Amino acid sequence: MSKKYQVAAIPYRRTPSGAVEVLLVTSRRTRRWVVPKGWPWRKTGDHDAAAGEAWEEAGIKGRVRKKSIGSFEYPKLDARKPALLEVKTFLLEVAEEATKWPEAKERRRKWFRPRRAALLVAEPGLKKLLRDLSRGVGPIRAKPKT
Repeated sequence: MSKKYQVAAIPYRRTPSGAVEVLLVTSRRTRRWVVPKGWPWRKTGDHDAAAGEAWEEAGIKGRVRKKSIGSFEYPKLDARKPALLEVKTFLLEVAEEATKWPEAKERRRKWFRPRRAALLVAEPGLKKLLRDLSRGVGPIRAKPKT
């Protein structure tokens, strides 16, 4: 029996000035901006599955945090039975961006400041997670000025 939730990564990086950017990808069907997400993987921790989804959908690798930063809900409309799914979300600090990856021909990816990303995604809970990142709330703190 499959689990009734999904896992997602919020890929992020710091610019040379210390600002945080997050990576969004387009969904395959509707082409709207989303974060890499998918079903949990058997015999794999949820954080590692989220990192695996980030590789498949966005061609990125890095260090994923083991603890979820929160969750959001979204309607899974293309399933056999439409359902409202919870998505456990993990931060992934991007170390590598590939030029070729499994879904490269099916998706676009683009870096945004968290506040801008929050305006582009549809899910209210994901908007909140991204806005919190833009304010330095939670696990990514603003880089101290020296």
